[in-house]
Amino acid sequence: MKSMTLAISGMTCAACAKNIERTVKKQDGVLSGQVNYGTEKLNIEFDTNLTDFDKISAAVKRAGYTLHLPEKDEAAATAGRKADEMQKLWQTFKWSLIITVPLFLFSMVPMVFYTWWPGVIPHNLDPMNFPHYNGLVQLIATIPVMWLHRDLFRRGFAAFFTGAANMDSLIAKGTMVAFLFSLYMTVESFFLFGTSLFIEMEQMVFMERNQFYFETVAVILTLIVLGKYLEAKTKGGTSEAIKKLMGLAPKTAHIVRGGTEIEIPIEDVVVGDVIVVRPGERMPVDGIVIHGKTAVDESMLTGESIPVSKKEGDDIIGASINKNGSIKYKATKVGKDTVLAQIVKLVEDAQNSKAPIARIADTISGYFAYAVLVIAVVAGIAWVMAGYDFAFAMVIVVSILVIACPCALGLATPTAIMVGTGKGAENGILIKGGESLEMAHKIKTVALDKTGTVTEGKPNVTDIVTKGIYTNEDILRFAASAEKQSEHPLGSAIVNYGMEKFGELIEPKTFNSITGQGIEANIENKDILIGNKRLMENRKIDTANYEQDSDRLANEGKTPMYVAINGELEGLVAVADIIKPTSKMAVSKLQNMGIEVTMITGDNRRTAEAVAKEAGIKTVLAEVLPKDKAENVKRLQENGNKVAMVGDGINDAPALVQADIGIAIGGGTDVAIESAEIVLMRDDLVGVANAIELSRITMRNIRQNLFWAFSYNVAGIPIAAGLLFIFGGPLMNPMLAAVAMTFSSISVLLNVLRIKKMEFRG
Repeated sequence: MKSMTLAISGMTCAACAKNIERTVKKQDGVLSGQVNYGTEKLNIEFDTNLTDFDKISAAVKRAGYTLHLPEKDEAAATAGRKADEMQKLWQTFKWSLIITVPLFLFSMVPMVFYTWWPGVIPHNLDPMNFPHYNGLVQLIATIPVMWLHRDLFRRGFAAFFTGAANMDSLIAKGTMVAFLFSLYMTVESFFLFGTSLFIEMEQMVFMERNQFYFETVAVILTLIVLGKYLEAKTKGGTSEAIKKLMGLAPKTAHIVRGGTEIEIPIEDVVVGDVIVVRPGERMPVDGIVIHGKTAVDESMLTGESIPVSKKEGDDIIGASINKNGSIKYKATKVGKDTVLAQIVKLVEDAQNSKAPIARIADTISGYFAYAVLVIAVVAGIAWVMAGYDFAFAMVIVVSILVIACPCALGLATPTAIMVGTGKGAENGILIKGGESLEMAHKIKTVALDKTGTVTEGKPNVTDIVTKGIYTNEDILRFAASAEKQSEHPLGSAIVNYGMEKFGELIEPKTFNSITGQGIEANIENKDILIGNKRLMENRKIDTANYEQDSDRLANEGKTPMYVAINGELEGLVAVADIIKPTSKMAVSKLQNMGIEVTMITGDNRRTAEAVAKEAGIKTVLAEVLPKDKAENVKRLQENGNKVAMVGDGINDAPALVQADIGIAIGGGTDVAIESAEIVLMRDDLVGVANAIELSRITMRNIRQNLFWAFSYNVAGIPIAAGLLFIFGGPLMNPMLAAVAMTFSSISVLLNVLRIKKMEFRG
């Protein structure tokens, strides 16, 4: 069994994607095949015992398209293919234009100026007296234009006759009908005007119905290739996020080997290498700081604009920017294992996936071309039966075939998914697939884990209370110095806070840990006791003066620790896992978006409710065992309610999987990140609201695109069929139909690019 992602060349519309999918799935041994028209990629899974790439590629080649194997530098290869395609389209347009402009003038000018400037062209080419020579010149000029567009005709007719008609099929049929009709009229004109066998009356009848459409064929083909060029150029703007991400990593790294600093290509860096980075340089790969201090700009990966301080032991993310200090760090992840590479992979996978809403466009485009052909033929026959000549009916047929292109329909969804996921990546929101992006806009309830999600995930000193002869600073200095040798997390929180305040602490003369109660130490000949109420009671120390403060702090979800000096209770130090600075704002934003916020935690109810109250969360599910978190999410999903679960720990993984959308905080565990559909690189909850907002905007954009694409065809086909003409209005010219078809695709792409300009609030 083998899975591959292959680039595709030659697609022009969503029907092409459908054609390739159908072709691939017909091959023996192919288990699945999914084409994304927006990214021009094929995701395929096949049995290597029954088929291989060459067989699959040959089948796709017969259908008119080309598959490309992944290359070492896929980004450069893709960019090269895009550049070649753009160059080919431009050259085709340029030479088509050079031939078409004179042809158009040669055809149209005599018709416009004939009455007052009969000699505007040579007498022997006068369309009124010598239509056979005039038609011959137009024929000779049109053939090179058709030759320049031979790939369009080859793909179009190949797709049509294999039961998968596409945009090229419509254009090929329409222009070929116009060309063959004009060729027939040219041959007939030679019989009528090239010999003396026919009387003048027959020639007059011919002139009344004579219409050459060679210039129409050339103009349509020229406009089509111009539209494809503009579309390719505009579509290139939808995938800038991937280009930006891939361009972040430096090309070389300075490493220390054998005591000497050398510069090597980034591909040659291996795990364990010591890397030297100076101010202003990018970090080549992921690693851990082993020497020096600095501030690092990680905004390109997390969306956080404030530089992050780094010291010995801190993690380094590859492609981040070293701002102001030289450091050395040891490489821990290189190549495809780096955070940047994983981000690029996630974004690429998301852009190559399909949102469920895309199936609507895929289904319609698969049958659209044949329906249009039937409509065109029926309309042509109807006009002939109404008394109009074959030339008039032919204009109707060509206009319908040209204007009714499903291209805009095919672009509507995949390009929006590309831009939406790219915009998310630029802001530290990694969305793993189109289905996740679509589902997020339906979320009605967000369930939050507490520790590490709403809160910082580590204890911090929050309050110091003293009512005696000692100041807050005195109580903190004694407590922090006494706890220096403690291994308890609460003690470590006090030590860290003391170090921040004083820089240096006093070394205790004696230290003793009292299991389950606290510690005792001697600091500057003072006997220090720090611990819970039971420790104070066991040492016969009166706590009445601090009972009210202790209860208040406990009700706020904090852990109060009593500090006694020389047998007298002198103060309290409260420690708590404080909420993140952005949690309250994030909860408020979610609630303002009409989303209910619930906290699910294993902590005791009093602590959980205190944290929830501070964050603005109204619903709390406390004392929930890890194995029961998924069950609680399931209850929230009752009655079809769509639920997002946000967490960062291993114990959150089952709940993340159970939820309609699992959202992992980027600072969380690999298990949580693997279980989630959306990963937030920034370690705060604002990203949750931003992800849902992004989904809403993207889905609104897709619906707008689909509406206008459907509306365009609903309105365009009747007009091309002559609806306005019936009520005295104009008849649509096939050339105008080509312009309208191109405009519809460009308008969809321009609407999609509006997503790039969105700014997240809050």
